[in-house]
Amino acid sequence: MAEKAAVEIRDDREHGSLVAYEEGKPTGTIAYFVMAPAPGALVAVHTVVRPEHEGKGIAGALVREFYAMAAREGVPVVPLCPYAATWAQRHPEEAPEASAELVEEAERQLRSHPELF
Repeated sequence: MAEKAAVEIRDDREHGSLVAYEEGKPTGTIAYFVMAPAPGALVAVHTVVRPEHEGKGIAGALVREFYAMAAREGVPVVPLCPYAATWAQRHPEEAPEASAELVEEAERQLRSHPELF
């Protein structure tokens, strides 16, 4: 069992990132965007954890908070990020599946925003 990190997670909506901090330093991030029109689905694009912090459960904590944040806002999540998609398959009770139409629209919107790749 991986050691669980004591992380603080903050949403930086303006910059499209959900950031995990450990001892005040950023350790991991989910890059995301909000689909148009508002209120749109939250679309996870990339999940990254700094190599020295891997194996502590940070990526999972980020994805769990991403889904919780969407639930609080009453919007769905589209996990285009492979890590987030795999996590969602393993935690269906916390990660409602997005419709195929929503996934297609998220992919279309992502293609129109190459800066998110």
